[in-house]
Amino acid sequence: MGVRLMVVDDHRLLAEALASALKLRGHRVLAAAAPAAGAAELVISRAPEVCLLGTATPAEPGMFDPVVKIKRERPQVAVVVLGPVPSPRGIAAAFASGASGYVRHDERIEGVERAIMKARAGEAAVAPQLLQGAFSELLNPAAQPDDEGQRLLQMLTPREVEVLVRVADGEDTRLIAAGMGIAPSTARTHVQRVLMKLGVGSRLEAAALAARTGLLERAERPASAYAHHANAAGGADMTTGPEPPR
Repeated sequence: MGVRLMVVDDHRLLAEALASALKLRGHRVLAAAAPAAGAAELVISRAPEVCLLGTATPAEPGMFDPVVKIKRERPQVAVVVLGPVPSPRGIAAAFASGASGYVRHDERIEGVERAIMKARAGEAAVAPQLLQGAFSELLNPAAQPDDEGQRLLQMLTPREVEVLVRVADGEDTRLIAAGMGIAPSTARTHVQRVLMKLGVGSRLEAAALAARTGLLERAERPASAYAHHANAAGGADMTTGPEPPR
């Protein structure tokens, strides 16, 4: 029995060619559309079993926002990313957003079909060599210059540094806004600027980069973040209110 699919790619001709090839193999392709502002909405409205999402820049900040939206609204839809030979950062960003798999653009149609079937079955659809490369870099990260943390720190404003520290502490947008006394929309903008300046695609990557380069140790941690950690650890005697003005 064929799979109900949607194909979404930057290049409409590629999307339509892939859709045609999959139709010939017995799958029901609901639509083939180039990414646009309404791409996620289209997938959400059609609710396919699997969506193939193409991208030429998997490590670009915000690239996988449509995946996040799709998974939030239609968690049953499995999303498989079609992209170039990825960096471990690209793979990490795809899976962190909720994607079920990553397939290279130059993969044969048989490989794409295998990924589709795995994703529909709830399995991770990624070639072993790609996954091995990602784990290899995570376990053996490239050596960073001693001043890398300081260089990154200088790229950020003091407020952005505070946002990064809060992100590393696991605070969501609501908590960041409350802790800094700003609107959630402003907090969201600060987070996006931090991701852009650090050249990462997700909050998880930003926190990992900050920890790996020693940026967190160099940054001044906001007092409320200490309270947040104490609360999480069960420190009932610790106050969670703001410190008096200095």
